[in-house]
Amino acid sequence: MKKTLAIFVVLAVMLSFSACKGDGQVNTTVPTESGTVAPPANPTIRLSTTTSVNDSGLLPYLMEYFEKETGYKVEITSNGTGAAIALGKSGDCDLLLVHAKASEEEFISKGYGIERIPFMYNFFILAGPKDDPAKISDCENATQAFKLIAQKAKTSFVSRGDDSGTHKAELKIWTAAELTPDAKTDKWYISVGSGMGDTLNKANELSGYVLTDKATFLSNSANLKNLKILLEKGDDMKNTYSLIAVNSDKHTGINKEGANALIDWMTKQSTLDLIAKYGVDTYGQQLFFVEKASASTTE
Repeated sequence: MKKTLAIFVVLAVMLSFSACKGDGQVNTTVPTESGTVAPPANPTIRLSTTTSVNDSGLLPYLMEYFEKETGYKVEITSNGTGAAIALGKSGDCDLLLVHAKASEEEFISKGYGIERIPFMYNFFILAGPKDDPAKISDCENATQAFKLIAQKAKTSFVSRGDDSGTHKAELKIWTAAELTPDAKTDKWYISVGSGMGDTLNKANELSGYVLTDKATFLSNSANLKNLKILLEKGDDMKNTYSLIAVNSDKHTGINKEGANALIDWMTKQSTLDLIAKYGVDTYGQQLFFVEKASASTTE
């Protein structure tokens, strides 16, 4: 009996040592299908992104894979693109995932970011009341549709009004239509000043028109009983997303290695294939598109 107990104690001690490194710290290697991954020196990546990739569910879906494969932990902050980029300027994030080309290029030209890396896109759509009082469903593009909505003036148009990428895209279309609606004077033009989810809910409440990305609309469609997609074509409806690493020379505390690791992972072929497949099983259609999808994702 004593001999058996002694053997048990020795085994327990050996196991406790095997779970520790030479410096006495617990071994935190991350198990993966192909083995284990040593924890990164700085395991936290601060990602500042737009609400659409988060609200659509795409980003949480991808980050589960990334964290398991690499040992990194991603802290996600989602705002409109304007606010997301502001976090990069202040050094309060390591990486941006946004969708407003002009603002992204300005961010880089002023030295805040390293490189703009476009890697996926989806499409804006115009949703509105099912009876479509402004008759926009036959329009060739969003510019024509905006003109009809403004002419109708009795049906609300609900804007994010938050300096987000979607809001910037909306303002660009109003400019192309040679119109400048103002929420202070035009009662039909409603500025929410909030994210895409809140804006869609307001449009549904008012049975109004709204510009949104298709992925977020479909992921919230169960709660949007008064709205339907009315227009989803035209060159002015493409919505491109880019990754930008924050310049570590501008701020201390930037996780340069982590940002580059996430960029490399997001742009590799297996991840692009995950993006291309996302939503197909649930919605019966692709929500996000990539430039380099493999043949298997397009079959």
